[in-house]
Amino acid sequence: MFRGPMAERVKVAHVITRLDLGGAQQNTLYCCANHDRKKYGVLLLSGVGGYLDADAQKIKNLKTYFLPELKHPIRPWWDLYAFFTLASILRKEKVQVVHTHSSKAGFLGRWAAKLAGVPVIIHTVHGWGFFDGQFFLTRWFYILLEKWTAPITDRIITVSAHNRAEGLGLGIGQKEQYQVIHSGILPRNYLLPANKAKKARAQLNPQGRPAVLVLSNFKNQKSPFDVVEVAARVQSLMPKALFLWAGDGPLRGAVEKKIAEKGLVPNFKLLGWREDVAELLAVSDVLLLTSLHEGLPRVVLQAMAAGKPVVATAVNGTPEVVREKVTGFLAQPHEVDKMARSVEILLSRPALARQMGRTGQKALRGSFLMDRMLQEIEKLYGTTLKKGHSSVHGF
Repeated sequence: MFRGPMAERVKVAHVITRLDLGGAQQNTLYCCANHDRKKYGVLLLSGVGGYLDADAQKIKNLKTYFLPELKHPIRPWWDLYAFFTLASILRKEKVQVVHTHSSKAGFLGRWAAKLAGVPVIIHTVHGWGFFDGQFFLTRWFYILLEKWTAPITDRIITVSAHNRAEGLGLGIGQKEQYQVIHSGILPRNYLLPANKAKKARAQLNPQGRPAVLVLSNFKNQKSPFDVVEVAARVQSLMPKALFLWAGDGPLRGAVEKKIAEKGLVPNFKLLGWREDVAELLAVSDVLLLTSLHEGLPRVVLQAMAAGKPVVATAVNGTPEVVREKVTGFLAQPHEVDKMARSVEILLSRPALARQMGRTGQKALRGSFLMDRMLQEIEKLYGTTLKKGHSSVHGF
């Protein structure tokens, strides 16, 4: 199905697997909402059932297609159906630029664009679909798909320099195809006036307990059981420590069971999906992120904008933002002892936490901004259209 009027000029279609609540999806919707309508007519093609579907439907001058056949898991027959559906829509709409996001939509969308004769094909890597520790055949398969699809891609955007280096190191595409465009945020959205911050604290942390914020889903990528292990170690030193966890996902039941087994129920508030990130940050002292792999985690930027220090795993683009012992602390995946020590240091030394938070705020000024991200993307569209379709395809 589709919705909304279509502007003229260059037609740009954003293709994404599903509009879950996450940085890649939110940045994609920001582009869809804020592309210069004097230059671009904008379409969005997505699977159904995402948390942000309704938000997409509210965007003015955006034509949306929600495709039930575009599913997140690999489903060969559904994937083939989705491929031909995407190609049919792109051909019918006479799209001139296809911009794909995420691995599944990136593969199907780019080949559908090729079949439909779309002049310019651009893909953003919000974090590769393969990662260390993945089952080797699965990892090999995803790398092979990326290598196979790179030659039909005009430009590959990565949200971190690490993702770019990793792709090139594995032989995915050529150096001239890549451009690093950092994910962006609107820093002002994460600073609350004093009266609103006071109200948020009264609702979420009325006792003023030392609080750790976790903004992540309950999926393997985020290593949610490590959060529980960190909490257990912190609780042994600071029994009143509170972990506020905003998110949901398939592992939630198992995580809740683990929390209960360790006697940590009084130390956790599982909040489900939340969009009031500024309020959550206002009542917290530190952000914890235990991911096994990332692109450039938006939650880290949000925490820094709010003046909060970060304890995170040093994966992919995260070290490009978090400076060790300056704006936070870094650890390797599953280093729960080190993460717990870092959290305990920040909770027990509020002056240090505030200093790191202020340094992080200053570091964000002029970089990692939504408007800059969009400007760089639109500039890339323009230069790639001028160079012409034949400059990259088929090399």
